[in-house]
Amino acid sequence: MLNGKKIVVVLPAYNASLTLERTYNEIPFDIVDDVVLVDDNSRDNTVGEGQRLGIRHIIKHEVNKGYGGNQKSCYRKALELGADIVIMLHPDYQYTPKLIHSISAIIAFDVYPVVLASRILGQGALRGGMPLYKYVFNRCLTLFENIMLAQKLSEYHTGYRAFSADVLRSINFTHNSDDFVFDNEMISQIFMNGFEIAEVTCPTKYFPEASSINFKRSMKYGRGVLRVSLTHRFHKWGLIKGKLYEKQ
Repeated sequence: MLNGKKIVVVLPAYNASLTLERTYNEIPFDIVDDVVLVDDNSRDNTVGEGQRLGIRHIIKHEVNKGYGGNQKSCYRKALELGADIVIMLHPDYQYTPKLIHSISAIIAFDVYPVVLASRILGQGALRGGMPLYKYVFNRCLTLFENIMLAQKLSEYHTGYRAFSADVLRSINFTHNSDDFVFDNEMISQIFMNGFEIAEVTCPTKYFPEASSINFKRSMKYGRGVLRVSLTHRFHKWGLIKGKLYEKQ
């Protein structure tokens, strides 16, 4: 715990057996109370590796539910465990768990209710091996989102996020896509509900075992981001009623 707040780290996994141990071993268990591993019907031994490491809470999807579907299971289980702070960390070792202390403190001491670990702040993205086309894609989408959502985030597309339980209970994330655009829908919901988001600088690592979507999936994701951004703006203007913003 930190400042009396229970911290649960959730690991949405797909074919993560080669990187799970490195990720898990860097989690700071002096403050983290529980870890939840959700395996999205991997083709490798992710579940067995999680059991070997002693992870107590493992959920295995019998069918692949997608990146968003995986996170839905993660957050439901974390709230069921009584988490006050939920940290979503990819188990592919692309993001360092060593930032958990800093990220958790921002929420535990009521500075901000949501924290994103940004690869774009500083020079971490390209230095860490992010392909140039993904970097440019990231910057263009982020600019459009900032305009549509009237915000000033450096990045909307990081896979390293932390939420207070109050935020997760306030937004209806079950309405969101089961695909990668789930992350952007959550940010839209968070801002629509009046919560603020903090960012911390985060280095990133691109290597063969780290997960990454291909160009075709990136284009599909980009179209989804544009749709979410426009839906957010039109809902704000009262032109449409976005299903994303319905209460639970």
